[in-house]
Amino acid sequence: MRIGVYGGSFDPFHNGHLAMIRSALKSGMVDCVIVVPSVCNSFKRYTSILPAPYRYYMVKDTVEASGLKNVYTSDVEFGIEGVSYTVLTLKALTDPKYIRKFLEDNGVKSKKASEDHDFYWLMGSDTLATFEQWYKPGEILDYVTLLVAARPGDDTDIEACARFIRKNLGGNIESFRLDGVECSSSGIVREDDFDLCPEPVREFIKTHALYTANTKLEGCSDDAKKQFFDFAVLMYHYLGEKRLLHTLNVGILSAHLAEVHGADKDKALIAGAIHDCAKELDIDEQRRLAGEYAGDTFTEKKILHSPAGATFAKTNMCIADKEILDAICYHTTGKGGMTVLEKIVYVADKIEPARTYTDLTDIRIAAEKDLDEAMRMTVSAVRDKFIKQGRDIHPLTQDLMRELGI
Repeated sequence: MRIGVYGGSFDPFHNGHLAMIRSALKSGMVDCVIVVPSVCNSFKRYTSILPAPYRYYMVKDTVEASGLKNVYTSDVEFGIEGVSYTVLTLKALTDPKYIRKFLEDNGVKSKKASEDHDFYWLMGSDTLATFEQWYKPGEILDYVTLLVAARPGDDTDIEACARFIRKNLGGNIESFRLDGVECSSSGIVREDDFDLCPEPVREFIKTHALYTANTKLEGCSDDAKKQFFDFAVLMYHYLGEKRLLHTLNVGILSAHLAEVHGADKDKALIAGAIHDCAKELDIDEQRRLAGEYAGDTFTEKKILHSPAGATFAKTNMCIADKEILDAICYHTTGKGGMTVLEKIVYVADKIEPARTYTDLTDIRIAAEKDLDEAMRMTVSAVRDKFIKQGRDIHPLTQDLMRELGI
């Protein structure tokens, strides 16, 4: 097969990206296209507006919803340590074992998936002139042919650039015509106008309240932002899409509420972002980890992940701050004498943007003004739910209810 590989930040994924994919397929020069959202871009390390899982799932969900045939999304860069340079991505992606399994998982018949493949790196004509500045460009050309899209309005002399690259690096460069809208992710974000994004992208952005003042994480330290991005990648290997995006949403909202209520914004970002890190571990493993942090205080299966998460964060993420660990431990039950940080994570877990299980408008309004009132409203709703379901209320929650006068 002739496989086109299309890498990028996709921050956000827009109609210009779809045009690149459709034009490459229309050209007949490739049989399929694999889209590879970057995880740790060498040019935008820890400065992308969105961590990798948001961008990966935004692309994946949109590609699947678009109905495009022979277009797949790869998470290969989540397995690369450090900066995910193009040459490292291609080394991993073109490995016969990886590409065969990947194609089979995406519905390609085993015989066809097992063939020798030719790989093409899709790129715009505007980036061809700087290709020699990429990390190990000669090695990139050992893996792929450069397949250059002639962008409308771009006056790059593709053939002259190609001759120069062939002379200095060797390799093959071919081109095709790009048909479609011309736009840029940075321009879309700068103008705060997402009309040039496919509908699934717009819905994804709306659901998770992305590209807002909150997601810029202003006021958080560079170290906290780095941890946030790194932990997002680490948790990708432990959590499914819905749970991972939920826990990241809680981190962003917690950081915002910390600013509103005078708490440590860095601690809130990290505690919220990793609060569900143990949620999808094997239940026996959750029980073991929970016991390490809280003894036999937590026994119900549905809440074991809270203290288990504290142990996981301490062991696998090197979190030593007890206030952060306790905020993770008690985010399901609450307890008497909660710190502001613990209250923030508790409330944010219930009201993050993607939560739709009930009308949360009043609690969200309260959370912006009076954290204790938001706590009372949230705990009251939890109490009513438990009573309706005939479930026992945890003793720690009962302590919290008495403290709040519920």
